[in-house]
Amino acid sequence: MDQNPLPRIEHEVPVMFFDTDCGGVIHNLAYLRFVETARTIMAAQMGMRLPEMAEEGLYPVVLRTEIDYLSPGKFGDRIIVRGGVSEVGRVRFWVEFEVVRVDDGTILTKSRQSLALIRMPSAKAERLPREWFE
Repeated sequence: MDQNPLPRIEHEVPVMFFDTDCGGVIHNLAYLRFVETARTIMAAQMGMRLPEMAEEGLYPVVLRTEIDYLSPGKFGDRIIVRGGVSEVGRVRFWVEFEVVRVDDGTILTKSRQSLALIRMPSAKAERLPREWFE
């Protein structure tokens, strides 16, 4: 039985030429894009309909990002971004992700982000809907 009932995702990403620097190594900002893509897909699976939320003036906002670069990925690698929601509070939640090279299982990065729902234009945090995490 799964010990962590919080939302999770595993998303494969091909490393493209534009993800790399002149040495063929994945650029540090590309890892953030990989994580953002996985997090956005997971958000939709959780019921966060981002276009509808934006129409209502409600936005999931990243408050903090921590990332550890552990091993270089390269052009042509197949990678998987895996992770999910790790902690939920009243107005803030945390997500954690690993970026892993498929061929040998090497963990390339580990990251952690804190997010909150912000109502615009007042810029006030709102309580998180429980149904997202059930």
